[in-house]
Amino acid sequence: VPKKCQKAREHFGTVRTQMESLKTKFPSDQYYRFHEHWRFVLQRLVFLAAFVVYLESETLVTREAVAEILGIEADRERGFHLDIEDYLSGVLTLASELARLAVNSVTAGDYSRPLRISTFINELDSGFRLLNLKNDSLRKRYDGLKYDVKKIEEVVYDLSIRGLNKEAPVGTGGEK
Repeated sequence: VPKKCQKAREHFGTVRTQMESLKTKFPSDQYYRFHEHWRFVLQRLVFLAAFVVYLESETLVTREAVAEILGIEADRERGFHLDIEDYLSGVLTLASELARLAVNSVTAGDYSRPLRISTFINELDSGFRLLNLKNDSLRKRYDGLKYDVKKIEEVVYDLSIRGLNKEAPVGTGGEK
């Protein structure tokens, strides 16, 4: 996994070059006029950056860190930037991929990874519940997160039922 992550990080160099080129193609004050042209690609790149960071450290990447990886700005006032909705959409895509990874990990015999993924996804879901999402595409993507949480919970439940969950629950271990 570390070798694959390093290879992916090398590809982000090409992305930064392409982003630099894109920045010069339109006036900086007209970002949202042309935003639809690169919105989907930017969301996909956020997902890829978030996935690499998750595989390396099992943490959620910040918007600022993604902007740095992609070679763009995090602040709107500074020109070509990473829009917050694009960042959140990319993170929601990460959740879907982690649900798949949980299932594939069990198939590969890694029974502890789904537990860690479950903890991560539940924390992510808790964070998204704090947001007041309107009835738009981001809200629809968030609704999909509920199914990802359920899928991962089913994997963890199956591991528990089959006795493959060897990690002791938090708070046990002789403490009274």
